[in-house]
Amino acid sequence: MRQLDRKLKVGILGGTGMVGQRFISLLDNHPWFEVVTIAASARSAGKRYEDAVGARWKMTTPMPEAVKDIIVMDVAEVEKVAATVDFVFSAVDMSKEEIKAIEEAYAKTETPVVSNNSAHRWTEDVPMVVPEINIDHFDVIKYQKERLGTTNGFIAVKPNCSIQGYVPALAAWAEYEPYEVVATTYQAISGAGKTFADWPEMVENIIPYIGGEEAKSELEPLRILGTVDHENGVIVKASEPVITCQCVRVPVLDGHTAAVFVKFRKKPTKEQLIEKLQNFKGFPQETQLPNAPKQFIHYLEEENRPQVKLDVDCENGFGVTVGRLREDTVYDFKFIGLAHNTVRGAAGGAVLCAESLVEKGYINHK
Repeated sequence: MRQLDRKLKVGILGGTGMVGQRFISLLDNHPWFEVVTIAASARSAGKRYEDAVGARWKMTTPMPEAVKDIIVMDVAEVEKVAATVDFVFSAVDMSKEEIKAIEEAYAKTETPVVSNNSAHRWTEDVPMVVPEINIDHFDVIKYQKERLGTTNGFIAVKPNCSIQGYVPALAAWAEYEPYEVVATTYQAISGAGKTFADWPEMVENIIPYIGGEEAKSELEPLRILGTVDHENGVIVKASEPVITCQCVRVPVLDGHTAAVFVKFRKKPTKEQLIEKLQNFKGFPQETQLPNAPKQFIHYLEEENRPQVKLDVDCENGFGVTVGRLREDTVYDFKFIGLAHNTVRGAAGGAVLCAESLVEKGYINHK
């Protein structure tokens, strides 16, 4: 693990929203990163962070003392914000085109951008990374810098929260060639930036539609499982597995559960699949990054696990839990997966990406 002589100065773009708040909570007392700048819309700019958020603090833990007196800056004042930081996390609430433009504007100030947003997930030279799975995709950053005309500035993104409960298992099982997947995700309300106080109609309710989630859940895994085309400087998505998905909103605060069916070309045993899950690790574990789960995927033997109440905070929310793996009568195997949607699936996944980028030398002091 890299040793830094002083902490990197971090800015949070969109710091007053729910994901921005999660970033601030996760970064409190981080060994490498210090939040020095928070930027938001013009209506929040000029206020103390505590006053700008007011009663809208949605985390279960108190607001960190270190950020309460930070004066919120206007996220649109790109040069001014960028001058105060070494890199930024992006959780801005704008249209996709506005997000693309503002993230590129920050990158062009030679400020690395690690984004929670979906806007750049299909930009061909922007890496979309789960650090345990496709760390090699950071290789496209050099081609992105050529396009942007930067030396240090670039954009990296993390994938959608809905896929975190099943794509790690598919990656662990790659040698058995999963080629067809059916998944249904049962998604927590915090994925919509809500609590039950904000969204009382979700109590004792299920909504069988989440806008845009099914396309993301079917296609983003193929980009993660894809390869770097060094000749053209882009990521080429994988052709398999073919995935079909339904996404359902359920009355749970945190934690996306997935019920998944898989067909394999090379037929494994249940024992082989469990062994692959338990031994699957990647760059964060090998380099012992600050927020790396010691074990990325936990397999639970109990028939009634994983459960949100018992398992969502596995490895401080950075771990993934899998259970109920069994043979199926139509597909080869089926299982249940669970991941914390605002830690591993959102802000935490971006923090782990940033830690990986620091370890690999892409993010440094300005």
